[in-house]
Amino acid sequence: MFYFSHKFIQMCSVVMVAALALLVWSCALPAQANANFERQVLEVIQQHPEAIMESVQNYKRQQREQIQATQEAFAQDLITQPDGIVGSSPRTGDLENRAILLEFSDFQCPFCAKAHDTIKTFVAQHSDQVTLVYKHLPLASIHSQAIPAAKAAYAAQQQGQFWEFHDALFQNQDQLGEEFYLKTARQLHLNLEQFERDRANAMEIISEDTNLATQMKINGTPFFMFQGQVFSGAVPIEKFENLL
Repeated sequence: MFYFSHKFIQMCSVVMVAALALLVWSCALPAQANANFERQVLEVIQQHPEAIMESVQNYKRQQREQIQATQEAFAQDLITQPDGIVGSSPRTGDLENRAILLEFSDFQCPFCAKAHDTIKTFVAQHSDQVTLVYKHLPLASIHSQAIPAAKAAYAAQQQGQFWEFHDALFQNQDQLGEEFYLKTARQLHLNLEQFERDRANAMEIISEDTNLATQMKINGTPFFMFQGQVFSGAVPIEKFENLL
């Protein structure tokens, strides 16, 4: 339910009364009535701009609170029933008796590349306590190689080399492209025929991740869930240390 200020309700009442009066009048003089109606509406808006701004700000605040509540509910589910959220996504270890760090990321996002170094260090230092789970969220509208890179990483995952490919993508963002994907596949000794088949079938899984992100109102990368909390951006390692 949206909150509307008393001033806004008063303003709406004035507009409604004017509209009803002008509606009757417009039966005889529609053109003049429409012109008068528009003029009166503009006058009301000009006389009460603070009421409109207050209501808009309250609406935005409620939207933010709803999004936060949705994301935090998923973060709690990640603790109590992780299997349903993690699914077949690549992970660094078991889900039971571990603190699960779930990341939505884009291989062409510079902030994700910066976060990658932090996350890799943190997980390596706490490999017996923390399991990292990767979810694809390619921002294709601004990153032309985000989806091709995600497909290549998915194909590498099918041959047990996701994290190696994942690291190579983030460490060489300036080289992302078909030549680099094939070169990296060869360096990891992947079966290239299978690699091509799996790349062609990757969008179904990638779409599952992006749909989950949409459901959780996530629209930027990197985005993290850890220890029941949600946060985004290239955060310092101390943030993860404190939560752990």
